[in-house]
Amino acid sequence: MSLTNTERISLLRKKSDEALELRRHVIEDQSRAISELAARMAAVIGAGKKILVCGNGGSAADSSHLVTELVVRLSAERNRTALPALSLSADSSVLTAVGNDYGYDRIFARQVEALGVKGDMLLVLSTSGNSENVVKAVECATKQSLITGALLGGVGGALKGKIDNAVIIPSESTQRIQEEHKFIIHLLVELIESDLFG
Repeated sequence: MSLTNTERISLLRKKSDEALELRRHVIEDQSRAISELAARMAAVIGAGKKILVCGNGGSAADSSHLVTELVVRLSAERNRTALPALSLSADSSVLTAVGNDYGYDRIFARQVEALGVKGDMLLVLSTSGNSENVVKAVECATKQSLITGALLGGVGGALKGKIDNAVIIPSESTQRIQEEHKFIIHLLVELIESDLFG
């Protein structure tokens, strides 16, 4: 049976309250981590290196979103040079070839192996922190002396102890975590632009 209009409004308010409460927690508990991740990303770019970004599902879309903001710009208020970033979630030919030939758990690690150089950063997005293909990408990045960053959820999962700079959204709700990741993406780019361009 479908919801009444009153029930729909009640549900909207409940979800909005949940999102606002989580946002307050993120700002209170993760501001330092966000600031440190942005500073590390700006330092990588300032040193002439690049940011590689990956994630699965909605986090794949968010990885492309972040890369777009870096390569293009955050807003028309600040025209600046393009920043070097690449989404490892975006090339369907590479993803399907690696998945077919080496296994789905290698789709990002294989690209890190090919594209990552010492001093680059691999930034991963994962609501659980447990995706095997993301974990393997981080392990490959560490082996190749890349800096690692992450936007995670819950308690950080298997990735928590493997990342140089992590921001963890304290929620078990995938959609709430992804909403906060999008918010943080914009904060990161704004901070990076301020660091690099004043």
